[in-house]
Amino acid sequence: MTELPSVDDVNQASQALGLGATAAELHGGLCGWLSAGGAPVREWPARVLADDNLPLPTDGDALSRLLSASVAQLEDRDFAFELLLSDDADTAAQADALFAWARAFLGGFGLGAGGQRPPLSEEGEEALSDLAKLAQASSEDFESGNDDDEDALAEIEEFVRVAVLLLHGDCVMAARHRQRLN
Repeated sequence: MTELPSVDDVNQASQALGLGATAAELHGGLCGWLSAGGAPVREWPARVLADDNLPLPTDGDALSRLLSASVAQLEDRDFAFELLLSDDADTAAQADALFAWARAFLGGFGLGAGGQRPPLSEEGEEALSDLAKLAQASSEDFESGNDDDEDALAEIEEFVRVAVLLLHGDCVMAARHRQRLN
């Protein structure tokens, strides 16, 4: 299954478990966790949100489907990876969701790496640095309905998508390849 659940379904599942995180934050944190080599475990929200007391998602719910789809998309050789952001058409709301996604990705990436500095290519180092800069951004720089801003946001989203795939490749796919060679 490679299709992500809807933003609304993930938000409802988050609220039902009392997670206090948006769909964008959960997906960003999960993708960061997975990209750094974190295991795709059922208790991923507790790992990604750094709270071992959080309840587990139930089998088949939106959070379980989010995990399955995210793993499949990150592993897809056709680069089918997508970001789960916001259903809001407003450019500023989309920007806020994207920047929140990036902040959560960085947190999940740090947790998934287990406090260690993962071996990154030069491109991976640059991508991680650029994601950190994006995580500091704000929607105040975007105007709703401005075509240039919508285009810029689409380009930033594409950059984030490619950066995540690059980091996942450096930390997960390259590690698997090295293990097979040994």
